[in-house]
Amino acid sequence: MRIEHCYICSSPCYPGHGITFVRNDSKVFKFCRSKCHKSFKLKRNPRKMKWTKAFRKTRGKEMAVDPTFDFEKRRNRPVKYDRDLMAQTLRAMKRVEEIKNARQDRFYKNRMKDVKKIEKVRARKEIVQNIDLVAPAASKQRQKTNVVEKAKAKLEQAKAVQMEA
Repeated sequence: MRIEHCYICSSPCYPGHGITFVRNDSKVFKFCRSKCHKSFKLKRNPRKMKWTKAFRKTRGKEMAVDPTFDFEKRRNRPVKYDRDLMAQTLRAMKRVEEIKNARQDRFYKNRMKDVKKIEKVRARKEIVQNIDLVAPAASKQRQKTNVVEKAKAKLEQAKAVQMEA
């Protein structure tokens, strides 16, 4: 059982699912859903459609070059079944997946490193732009704190008066 990948969006196409298109030159295209098939018929470039993996890789939003991708390549050489070899292969697949996930996390963190600074700058600009909306709320907050402080001061004075009496 082989899990193919969609030609447009690179999502998995399980056996019996999706659409297969065979061109006159015998090139086989697999599509996961009608959206991908329709995009192919309309001759859309997967690297220009924002929802595809190809777009994300070309724009640097996902890892494009990594040695762990070599393990996903298709191999057509048949191998005689060996239980130990199969167990070893499954362990290796799990380990490769762990390494790949760790590298993707690191890639994402590096990409998002400067985003917090940019967000703070953007928020400050927005506050400066719309200060007339923020100022009344801030002055109300100050008035509330002043009222609370005055009430506490009066309470302390009342306690002091009671202590003297």
